[in-house]
Amino acid sequence: MKKKKGPLQKLSLVSAVLSFILAIISGIMLYLRPENLSSMNPISASLMASTFFFISVAVVLTIIGKADLPSFKFDNTEK
Repeated sequence: MKKKKGPLQKLSLVSAVLSFILAIISGIMLYLRPENLSSMNPISASLMASTFFFISVAVVLTIIGKADLPSFKFDNTEK
């Protein structure tokens, strides 16, 4: 039986998609940089770090959003 996702889990999935999009954008910016010197350049290093960060955040938020969490509500119907 599949449980309904709460609003915070839905927000987590939306944030994960946004993080994936930002990772793609920062990767494209790194690739299209005209002064593609090396990883020793501070701007290139920060773009690589941003790409890694956004991918990591997206993976974690996807796992949180797709988790099947138990219900912690008290059920008073049983007497």
